[in-house]
Amino acid sequence: MRTAIRMARLGTETAFEVLAKARALEAKGKEVVHLEIGEPDFDTPLNIRTAAKKAIDDGWTHYGPSAGLPELRKTIAEYISASRGIKVDADEVVVTPGAKPIIFFSILTWLRPGDEVILPSPGFPIYESMVNFVGAKPVYLALREENNFSFTVDDFKKLVTPLTKMIILNSPQNPTGGIVDPETFKGIANIIAGDDDILVLSDEVYSEIIYEGKHSSIASIPEMKDQTIILDGFSKTFAMTGWRVGYGVMNREIAQHIARLQTNSTSCTASFTQIACIEALKGPKDDVKKMVAEFKKRRDVIVEGLNKIPGFTCKNPNGAFYVFPNIKGTGKSSKELADYLLNEAGVAALSGTSFGAFGKGYLRFSYANSVENIKKALVKIDEAVKKLK
Repeated sequence: MRTAIRMARLGTETAFEVLAKARALEAKGKEVVHLEIGEPDFDTPLNIRTAAKKAIDDGWTHYGPSAGLPELRKTIAEYISASRGIKVDADEVVVTPGAKPIIFFSILTWLRPGDEVILPSPGFPIYESMVNFVGAKPVYLALREENNFSFTVDDFKKLVTPLTKMIILNSPQNPTGGIVDPETFKGIANIIAGDDDILVLSDEVYSEIIYEGKHSSIASIPEMKDQTIILDGFSKTFAMTGWRVGYGVMNREIAQHIARLQTNSTSCTASFTQIACIEALKGPKDDVKKMVAEFKKRRDVIVEGLNKIPGFTCKNPNGAFYVFPNIKGTGKSSKELADYLLNEAGVAALSGTSFGAFGKGYLRFSYANSVENIKKALVKIDEAVKKLK
C-alpha cells in the first residue's frame, strides 16, 4: 500500500502492543498480571461522574470553542496560577482531547526540518516519534540511575547547539518516576532564557502524584513562563484516562496556533467532559489524596520485592506510578526478559528500550494494580528468574 514517506518515521507506544499480547495470552487461558499499562486502576471520583451525567442532561452535547470552554479554561488558569506560582490567563490555555495532542500540536507548530530537540532518554516514546515525524532531530538527554534518573546542568549544556529549538522536560517522569529538582531547572533557565528560538515543552501530567517533596516547574521561573508550554491533564490525577481531556498552558500567540491545529483536526474537546473537569479542579480532592497514598504503599511493596529478586536492583521513585529496575544482573537483555516474563511467568512489563536507547538494561513496571496482584507478580518474577540460572 502506498503511504506518505513521513509515516515510516512515526513510532508507537509499546505499552499498548504488550497489552494486546497479554490479552491474547489471556484469551488462551493464561493468567497475566498487568504491570505494563500506565493507567490508574481507580474509578473516576463520584463527584466528577455525577457532574458529567448532569452536563449531558443539561445539554452540554454540542460543539464548543476549539480552544476549550471558557469556564474550564478560566478554571485551569486559576489552578495553574496557584500551583505553579505564576499569573495565567484563560486565553493562555488550550484544552484538547487528552494530553497527547499538546505534544503533537506543539511540535507541529514550532519545529522545522533539521531543528534539534533535546529530549529525555529513557522517556515517553511519543516525544521521539513526533520529533522524527516532522523531520526534526532528537538529541538525547540521558537520565542516569546514578543521578536518580535525572540529569545535571552540565549534561544539558553539552547538548545545546545553535540548532536547538525545543527542550522537552518531564517531571515526575515516565518511565522512571524520577523528579527534576528546582536547581536544575534554574540551571537550564540560565542557559536558554531569553532565546526566542528555543521553546520548552514541560510535561507535568504526573504533577499531583508525588510521594516525597513537592512538584516544581520550569515555568515557575519568571523569565521562562512565556518560553514554556506546560502540558497537563486529567487522566492520571483524577483517574480519567478514558475521558480524554488534557490541556496546554502557553503564551497567547502560540495558543492561537495550537487552537487552529485543533480546529483543523479534532474540532474541539467533548463539552460534557469539560464540564466534569471543572468539577474535578474545583471539587473535593479526597479521592486523589487516597489514590496517591495507595500508590505510595504499592511503590514500597514493589521496590522492596524487586530488590530481593536475583539480578534486580531498583531505585525508589519519588513520583508517578512506575518503577524502573536495573535487570543487568540477570544476563538477559531488556526485551528478552520482558518477553520471557510475559510468556513464562504471566507478568506483563515493558522493556526499558521501549523508552529509548538509555533504557537498555532496565524494565518498566507500572504499579497501577492492587497490592495483592503486585505481590503475586513478584513471586512469579522471582520463580521465573531463578529458572534462568
